[in-house]
Amino acid sequence: MKSSPINLRNLLILILVTLLFASQPIPVEGAEPAAGERRLEKATFAGGCFWCMEEPFDRLPGVVSVTAGYAGGHKKNPTYEEVSAGKTGHAESVQVVFDPAKTSYERLLDIFWRNIDPTVRDRQFCDVGNQYRSAIFYHSEAQRQSALKSKGALERSKPFKEPIVTEITPAAEFYPAEEYHQHYYKKNPIRYKFYRQGCGRDKRLKELWGSAAGH
Repeated sequence: MKSSPINLRNLLILILVTLLFASQPIPVEGAEPAAGERRLEKATFAGGCFWCMEEPFDRLPGVVSVTAGYAGGHKKNPTYEEVSAGKTGHAESVQVVFDPAKTSYERLLDIFWRNIDPTVRDRQFCDVGNQYRSAIFYHSEAQRQSALKSKGALERSKPFKEPIVTEITPAAEFYPAEEYHQHYYKKNPIRYKFYRQGCGRDKRLKELWGSAAGH
């Protein structure tokens, strides 16, 4: 049977449309970012009071966001009251979203160590309890290796005699803390400074790290 001109035209259009769509990339969840698109990573650290751990990471170029929250516990959606009572297994933590093209995970580790007391278990400064332990929660094998390497380097070069007891453990679910805790040092600067001074944080950091404290 002889094809009509109209049917042949429609067939050609259908072929062209099919070829056009076939040439377009199909977005895949978890795929590598396109050229020029930022690839962000997460890092999670516990160093006692999360109010005091936000500020040093916030100042670092390449950090996109810092969120105060709870990590390393067993209860879903814990509240501040539950965590601070030591009932959930969580540690007060911060989760840092950063651009690895602008700052490295190793740099974040440097900031972490010099803002904590790694020589004590289940406490940081004036805050006592498992919820105030120091920990590195790694998100990948590369982060685990970097954390172990960083800890090993500190054990060889540390300016203090006590052993380092900070945990290095896999990251599980992270729960953001209540909104009033987020960036508390900005929202309530006077109360924050009073707490930080009263807790003896800066004094102890200076004893441990000298001029490198907090940096």
